[in-house]
Formats: sequence, structure tokens, C-alpha cells
Amino acid sequence: MGKYLLRRLAINVILVAIAASLAYMLAATTMNPRAAYEGRQPPVAEEVIDATLDAYNLNDKTPLLQRYATWASGVVTGDFGKTWNGGSVNAEMGRRVMVSLRLLLIGTLLGFALGVVLGAVSAVRQYKPSDRLIGVSSFVIMAIPVFVLATLLAIGTYNLNRALGFTLIEYTGEYNPRLSGWDQFLNRINHLILPTISLSLGAIAFYSRIQRNMMLDVLGQDFVRTAMAKGLRRRTALTKHALRTALIPSATYFAFAFGTMFTGATFTEKIFSWHGMGAWLVDSINQNDVNSVAAVTFFAAVCILAASFLSDLLVAALDPRVRVS
Repeated sequence: MGKYLLRRLAINVILVAIAASLAYMLAATTMNPRAAYEGRQPPVAEEVIDATLDAYNLNDKTPLLQRYATWASGVVTGDFGKTWNGGSVNAEMGRRVMVSLRLLLIGTLLGFALGVVLGAVSAVRQYKPSDRLIGVSSFVIMAIPVFVLATLLAIGTYNLNRALGFTLIEYTGEYNPRLSGWDQFLNRINHLILPTISLSLGAIAFYSRIQRNMMLDVLGQDFVRTAMAKGLRRRTALTKHALRTALIPSATYFAFAFGTMFTGATFTEKIFSWHGMGAWLVDSINQNDVNSVAAVTFFAAVCILAASFLSDLLVAALDPRVRVS
């Protein structure tokens, strides 16, 4: 299994490099950082604009491959360059990475765990009211775009707080900077509730449908009936044999769901005023900030491929055929 995981890790590193390089090339050829300096009053001399853009490695007059080589050599040493206004991309990313990771990790893991549980319950109780309720709810949630769901949650929470006369659940921002210590910790958790719900609901619905179908396929297999025929309790046979086997496809989908989660986080961060990587991506595109867009794409590629590697670990732990390959 060790060789298999090392091989997968090496492939993921190569894929991160390819994804980041293509993202930089696309951003550098389609964005116009020069527009941020042109049209100012009083006008800025073209020589000054060129010198400024050269200092930030954003000058469109410089050949693309030369700009890419400068950017890539910096990334190798951990330097993602300058923003369109001369700020440090590393410093900006350092402030925003943990904001997004809080949402992505909690939302992904919560969505995976609850989705698998609900899917398994739905399969075991096939055609019963609970199965139908989970199925209808899942399809309704999957039909609602993330930004609509997040907006509805924010509006509903605002009206709830207004009806109660006090703030039960925070619906905007990351935390209250006026608080400190334990109070700020609890306040951060309160601010985390709505964004996490808006992200994890779609994952819960998605995994519940996959897990139900996989579980139904496994429940009819001979090895499950044989385990119960040998005297194993039904609950033990379902969890130890049926659920473990049915988990393999869900674990495979884990990486793809993480990619979808990052897309949803972009809308969620903007709606709930979280200053994470998703919100930074939107702002960077609007500002023609090539280096920042490339940095966010690099982060997204690392997250998705890290989820892919975790998916490989889960599959290797669940499937003995992988461990001996």
C-alpha cells in the first residue's frame, strides 16, 4: 500500500504544478492590470506605469513566458509575488487561508459523515416514510443553488433574530473584534454556523443519494446474508460488512465533492462577509490581479488534490485489494 500511496502523492504534486501553471497562463493572457493605472487624474506617465508593472511582474509588454518563469521561480521558493497595488500575495493569502479552511474542512467532513449516515439509514429503511423524507429533502436541496440557499439562510436568520429581539445566530462577518478570550471563541463558533450549514447541506444531500444506492446494492449480496446466517447480529453485519463495502464509492467521490465545496465557498464567503480565499478570488478577478488569481488557484488545486489523496487513503483502508497492490 505504501508504494501505491507514494505514487498517488507524486502524481498529485505534478497535477498541482500543471493546474497552477495553466491558471497563471490564462490569467496573464486575459487580464489587464494596466487598466488599474490608466485613466487616472492627473494622468500617470506610461513610463511610470511600465516601471510599476515591471516591479510587480505584471507588465503585458513583457513576453508571457518570461513573466511565467519569474512567477514560477518565486513560487518554488514560496514567494507568490505582488498584488496589483504592490502588496504581498503571501501576506494576503496568510490572512485568508485559515478562514477558508475552517469552512471547507468542517463543511466537507460534516457533509460526508452525515450524508453517509442518512444514506445508510435510508437504504436500510427502504420505502418507509423516513426513506421518502430523506430522498425528497435531498433532491430539493440539490436543486437549490448554493448562493440561493445561503441567501435564504441569512434572510431567515435575520428575521428570527428580529422576532426574538436579540441575536441568536450571527449572519454576517467572521467574529466580533470587540470580544476577547472565551467570549470571542464562542462568537467565532456562532459566526461559523450559517456558512457551514449552507456549504454542508449540499454535500449531505449528495452523499445520502450515493450511499443509499450503494448500500442497496450491497445489502443483497451473499456475503451479508452469510454473515447473518452465521449468527452475526444484523446491526453488526450492516455496519462491519455492508456499510464498509458501500463506503468505497463515496470515498472515491470525496475529492470531487471537495472541489464543488470550494466553488460554493466562493458564494458563501461573499454572502456572509467572510474574507477567505473564495471572496479574494472574486475581488482579484475584478481588479485584474493576475498573481492573486494564480495564488488562489494554487490553493484550490492543493485542497482538491489533498482531498483526492485522503480519498485514496480511505479507499486503501476500506478495500483490501488496494492494500496488496
